[in-house]
Amino acid sequence: MTTSRKIQHHWQLDVFKLSREGAKRFFELSKRFPKEETYSLTDQGRRSSRSVGAQIAEAWRRRKYEAVFVNKLNEAEGEAAETQVWIMHAVDCDYLSKRDARELHRLYDRVLGKLVAMGNNPMPWLLQRTRNV
Repeated sequence: MTTSRKIQHHWQLDVFKLSREGAKRFFELSKRFPKEETYSLTDQGRRSSRSVGAQIAEAWRRRKYEAVFVNKLNEAEGEAAETQVWIMHAVDCDYLSKRDARELHRLYDRVLGKLVAMGNNPMPWLLQRTRNV
C-alpha cells in the first residue's frame, strides 16, 4: 500500500485512478442503454460512478481531521456500492452482458477494498497537525 508520504494529490491514489476507470467504463457501456433509461438507470449509474472519485478527492482534502476523512471515504464506499447495484439492474434488463457487468462489478470490488482498507487504517494518510508553540 502506498502511504500519504509519497502521495501529494488525490489523483495519485490508486483508488482514485480505479474510480476514474470505473466511471469511464460505466459511461462507455451505458451509451448502449435505451433512450427511455436516460433519466433513470443511465443517469443514476453515471452519477454514482462519478461520485466515487469526487468523494475520494474530498476525503483527501479533509484528511486533517480523521473523522471527516473516514466519513468521506465511507461516502465513497456508498457510491461505489450503489454503482454496483445499477450494474446489476442493467444486467437484469439485458442492457449489459454478464461478462461486461462482472468485470465492472469486480473493478468496484477493488475500489471498495481499497476504501475499506484506508478507512480502517487512516493514520498513514492523515496530515500531521502542527502545534502552535
